[in-house]
Amino acid sequence: MNIRAHVWVLPLLLAAGTGSGLAVARGAQPERPETVMITLHAKAGVESDLARVIASHWTTARRLHLVLDTPHLTLRSDDGKTFVEILTWKDESVPDDAPAEIRAIWDEMNRLVEARGGAPGLTIEQVSVVSDSVR
Repeated sequence: MNIRAHVWVLPLLLAAGTGSGLAVARGAQPERPETVMITLHAKAGVESDLARVIASHWTTARRLHLVLDTPHLTLRSDDGKTFVEILTWKDESVPDDAPAEIRAIWDEMNRLVEARGGAPGLTIEQVSVVSDSVR
């Protein structure tokens, strides 16, 4: 390729925002997914409300492209009072810099939970996927 060809390729790449080296050259960091397990203990009488808020959290996070599609799992205890959600943020920085729409959902979650058995109403643990098969 001659020098003249290089002169028009770079402006095209810059205008399109493409090119495998451009993001790195601009200082962007590669994404580092983070899988978390969120445990929520519902206050008496608001279990259905909390289930709806948890579903809204997932739907909103997906719409905003904040999470990976898998793994995702929402569990409810047999007594209906404890929920566990497992999800993977697309990058570990997402929870620290969450959009206002997500923070509002977190506020609602916190209003619907209570401490139980010495544990806070809502806990978040970073976890690792050992197996992705569901039986």
